[in-house]
This record gives sequence, structure tokens and C-alpha cells, in this order.
Amino acid sequence: MPHPHSTRRSFLKSTATTAAAAGTIPNLASALSRRQPQGDKTIRVALVGCGGRGRGAASQALSTAGPVELVAMADAFSDQLEDAHKAISNAVPERVNVPEENRFVGFDAYAKAMDCDVDLVILATPPGFRPMHFEHAVNLGKHVFMEKPVAVDAAGIRTVLAAAQVARDKDLKVGVGLQRHHSAKYQETVRRIQDGAIGDVVLLRSYWNSGGVWTRPRREGQTEMEYQMRNWYYFNWLCGDHITEQHIHNLDVANWVKGGPPVTAQGQGGRQVRDGIDHGEIYDHHMVEFTYADGTTLLSCCRHIQGCWNSVSEHAAGSRGTANIGAGRIDSVDASPWKFRGEDPNHYQVEHDVLAAAIREGTPHNEAEYGANSTMTSIFGRMATYSGQRINWDAAIGSPAALVPSAYAWDAAPPTVPDGDGRYPIPMPGTTPAF
Repeated sequence: MPHPHSTRRSFLKSTATTAAAAGTIPNLASALSRRQPQGDKTIRVALVGCGGRGRGAASQALSTAGPVELVAMADAFSDQLEDAHKAISNAVPERVNVPEENRFVGFDAYAKAMDCDVDLVILATPPGFRPMHFEHAVNLGKHVFMEKPVAVDAAGIRTVLAAAQVARDKDLKVGVGLQRHHSAKYQETVRRIQDGAIGDVVLLRSYWNSGGVWTRPRREGQTEMEYQMRNWYYFNWLCGDHITEQHIHNLDVANWVKGGPPVTAQGQGGRQVRDGIDHGEIYDHHMVEFTYADGTTLLSCCRHIQGCWNSVSEHAAGSRGTANIGAGRIDSVDASPWKFRGEDPNHYQVEHDVLAAAIREGTPHNEAEYGANSTMTSIFGRMATYSGQRINWDAAIGSPAALVPSAYAWDAAPPTVPDGDGRYPIPMPGTTPAF
């Protein structure tokens, strides 16, 4: 079996070549023009996606060292944009300067915001839009911070990987909202595991078990597209299911420990209690067994059901000990128990501090590749639970299936539509294809 990294590298090379041939890279000179360090100049920021995470990411970007200013905003909905503008202005008033003419609404708002004189674009829309927005930002020569996940299907992952290579060629800086990578506690714990503190890692466990998230009921007069955009968490073309939108954090830590993604996946899932009229098409639980190239097993569990045992955590078992990674604790047969006791600043802020420093100093910073691999790992798991099949990484990442709609317009049909009772088709293991 080929090593997953060599397969991924050859895949990345081919997708970047394909993207250039297809014209998604405007021209070679543009693709290879390198961005200069920002130094002490003001970093001008555009926010694309003004929901709760967008507001948080913007406030954190505006709280980094040195001059920085929010100058453009974009969202599908005007009410969400204006609410975000008020919230961010209250949080960091001296760093917000977004005149009315730089506030854009609609499906094409992202492009208008990026056309403004900005250096850094924050991408925080529902993740189904991420590949298209990331590719556009990179083609325009913008630095990017994009929230996780970075796609909802394999086609989107291929777009992100190709754009990541263009960003590297242009020396653009790319941050991804997998903030555990910027936690001192996680960094030290993972380093110790990789250095052999628990021997050879044989088993990993990752959990995101919680009571679930919000719903946004249908309102009178909404088109189907608007309803799904408002209630986006429950539709795969926008969210990717909670295994992708949320559990990606824990899967990402497992990949971090192993240095890359798994090679096979099989699992099961379903909808035990998520059966309301506003629950769309996603599952409320997934359990996946992933296997890495060296035989290490990852048991992945995520659940959105109230009244149950909850855990958001990652664990490793090795030939000489165990680790609770999120707790920063290692127990080994060869040494006394170890517990992280150092400072661990807010990693939501640190990830922006690191990105801003890279923009100013011109140092390498591109998190898109591991963000894409961890996102694909979650999609890989969803493919397994929806289909009931055991599948392999190469087939999954090469899947031609795409979840995007044929058109982005308020009167256009989304990829999934309800029946006469307002119910959506639900994936059925044994019937639903893996790809």
C-alpha cells in the first residue's frame, strides 16, 4: 500500500496543474507574483460571513499587534451583516472603518468585498462556500484566514489543495481555524507523544459528544434557498454534517499525532432523535473506525443527543502508556505521570497573532494543507457512515460527487428539496452510495 503522503503529494500536483489548465488561475505571472511583507503598514481586513464565528474571528484579527483595520464586510443577509458590524464596532471600535459602500449583501458579496483595497480576507460563511471563496481570494493575491471546515465534499477539497499551492507560490499567508494547533498544551502533549512518551501509538480515540446545536425554523415567505441558508447546519451542501462541521477538531488532533490522514474508514450512524421538521438531512450520531497506513486505529465518535454522556476530547494509547491529549496528561510505565502546567493563552487569539506576525514579517505560514486533510478525514467518515461501506482514502478524495447547487440565487433550487410533508431524503446505509 502506498504511503498516504506520497499519494497526496502527487494528487496535489495534478490538481494544481488541472486548475491552471482549466483557467482557475488567472495567469502564470499572477500565480507566481509573491506578496511582500506588510511590515508596520496597516493590515486592511475584509470579513466574508458575518455570523457568530465571523464576528469572533474578526474581533480576534483586529486584536493583533500592529495597525489593523476592518474595511469591508460581506454576507448573504443584510440583517446579519449589520448585527455583526455593531458587535465588532463595540468590541474594537478604534479598528472598524466600514463605510456603507463597503458593506455587500448577496451571493456575490464575497467578490465585491475582496475587490476592495484589502490585504487579509476572513472566510467564515457556512463551509460549503469555502472552496470557491478561498480560490477567489488567492487568485486576487489576498492573505486568508478561513474557518474550519474548508469544504463539504471531495471536489471542494481538491479545489482547496490546488489553491493552497497557488498561495504557497505567491507567498500568501493562510490560517485555518483549527486552533488546537496554537495551544501550548496541545503542542507540548503531541510533541511528547511523537517523541515516544507512550511508546508506539496503537489506538487513538476522538469524541465530540454533546447535546446538539440551534435550529432556525422556516419563516413565512422564505424561498427554499433562503430557508436552507438560514438553517444551514442541517444541510450537507452547506454544513457537511456535524462530523465535518464540529468533530473535525478532534479528527484533526488524531491526524496531527500521526502526521497525516488515515487510509481506510468504516462506520455507522443515523438519526435517533433528530427527526423534527427543521432537522434537514444530517445524522445525530456517527461512529467511525479509521485505520492509518501503519495499522494504528482511530475510533471516532460524535453525537448530538441531549441527556447523554458528553465528551469533547482526544486520547492516545501506546505500547508504553496513555495520553489524554486535551487534558495535557500522559501516564507511562517508564516515567512518573506528566501533566502540562504551563501558560496556555487563548488559542483562538493566538492563531490570529501568528498569522498577523507572518504577514508583517514575511515568514512562511500556510495551514491550508492540513486543514484540507483534516476536513477530508471528516468527509471520509461521513461517506462511510452514510453508505455503510468500508472505503479507502484515494477513492474518497477522488470522488466526482459534488454537493454544490447548480445556481446561487434566492429562487434557485438547492441540491436537496423537501417532499410534500416538508421532509428531506435521509442517507440510508446499504443504499446510499459512498461517493
